Amino acid sequence: MTDKLTIRQPDDWHLHIRDGAMLRAVLPYTAAQFGRAIIMPNLRPPVIDAARARAYHDEIVAALPAGSAFKPLMVAYLTDGTDAAQLEDKIFTAAKLYPAHATTNSAHGVTDIAKIRPVLERMEKIGLPLLVHGEVTDHDVDVFDREAVFLDKILTPLRRAHPGLKIVLEHVTTREGVAWVREAEGPTAGTITAHHLLIDRNTMLVGGIRPHMYCLPVAKRATHKAALLEAATSGDGKFFLGTDSAPHPIAEKESACGCAGIFTAPTAIELYAEAFDSQGKLDRLEEFASLAGPRFYGLPVNEARVTLIRKATAVPARIDVTAEIAVHPFRGGETVAWSLERA
Repeated sequence: MTDKLTIRQPDDWHLHIRDGAMLRAVLPYTAAQFGRAIIMPNLRPPVIDAARARAYHDEIVAALPAGSAFKPLMVAYLTDGTDAAQLEDKIFTAAKLYPAHATTNSAHGVTDIAKIRPVLERMEKIGLPLLVHGEVTDHDVDVFDREAVFLDKILTPLRRAHPGLKIVLEHVTTREGVAWVREAEGPTAGTITAHHLLIDRNTMLVGGIRPHMYCLPVAKRATHKAALLEAATSGDGKFFLGTDSAPHPIAEKESACGCAGIFTAPTAIELYAEAFDSQGKLDRLEEFASLAGPRFYGLPVNEARVTLIRKATAVPARIDVTAEIAVHPFRGGETVAWSLERA
């Protein structure tokens, strides 16, 4: 049994850190573990152009702890009216496709793929990755089926039309999603969250509704979780780490219409270690967390190393943002089986 594991410093290829006071409260947790992170652009207003991306980048850098070498990687929020020329600006590492009204702050998202064909053609030409929230928003499609339907109706035709486009199916949650990533032609990858490796819909619903386990895409059946665990721990470089850590004020989670999002940042890499350990595949964590993502994005791997030890980590029940606002992290008030060794 492995009780200590040293790997290259990981990166987070899907992260929400918000802005303002929330950003300043949550960013240090990610910066303490990861070398880089893909920063989600669904702010209010969203990050739709290069000027907004630079301003957000500067806000993030200003909020970093002293001495931190963490690098934010900026993403453009696609709309029906996105100017394709904006995406050639070097500030952007990728562009994000939110189907309109699919998730938090996605009201300005794309209403019809046909409206962004010129944008997709430009992205394919310049090698800019398309990051996809893969769910349809049709009211007649069950929330547990929306990923699978999106793959059939939207993403498969999109892939055929743009065979050279780099595509990341973010936060894969289904067996169908795993199969799509593996079988799709062209440069294709999928990110997998820690929480989708550790919970299923029973975790959220059995014995009472647990609002802090609610996210989008929603957690599915245990059979889907098993498929995600197999994919993440398989060593298949098409899958890599993306936490989708998404902080919301406790009051907005514990309400009559609670927000979707799970805040895993405080113990993200420890949670992944726990998931990989459960499958006896700790030796494959470095490929998933530290190597596959840079390879897909064409970036160098981090030179720094981090060490995980088999020792319980206590997770705080709440993290204060302001005097009035706090967030509840995943496993808050409980423990994670691994700890990140800190100097």
